[in-house]
Amino acid sequence: MKSIRFRLLIAALAVLLGTALARSQADDATAPPPPPMHGHGYGHGFGMGGHMGFLAKKLNLTDDQRTQMKAVMRKERPAMKPLFEQQHQVDLQLRQYVEGTFDAAKVQALAAQKAQIQAQLTVAHTRIHNEMYQVLTADQKAQLKEMEARHESRMQQHMQDGPPAPPEE
Repeated sequence: MKSIRFRLLIAALAVLLGTALARSQADDATAPPPPPMHGHGYGHGFGMGGHMGFLAKKLNLTDDQRTQMKAVMRKERPAMKPLFEQQHQVDLQLRQYVEGTFDAAKVQALAAQKAQIQAQLTVAHTRIHNEMYQVLTADQKAQLKEMEARHESRMQQHMQDGPPAPPEE
């Protein structure tokens, strides 16, 4: 189980790194940014000045590596866009059951549809992460693994600490 989480963390960091690199070096200023993942960080908030910039600098990526990662993102964007749009449409449909009359059967059907879309997104993200991870040198991979291990340790500590107490009224 831990190995799977570790691999997913590596993949997530690689995609985030690639996204930041692609956005920071976009030579077509009119190209639309990748659609957001409703709070999951893909495509927004990760410019080179932010977390991804930190990773790019920390890993000391070469110009060639940045170019390769940008190419991966450019190649994958057309396949990802319809999935994000489908997910958004399902989210909009689900909202009507929050704001209006609740219908468990319809919400269940939409949840199943959303799960299928999320499964496709997970496969695509993992493929992209793998492609980007392969661009890294052995030293960069080791450095990334070390950073991820520290992050995982902090996350484990945070989970052990439990949620914060609710505010008192």
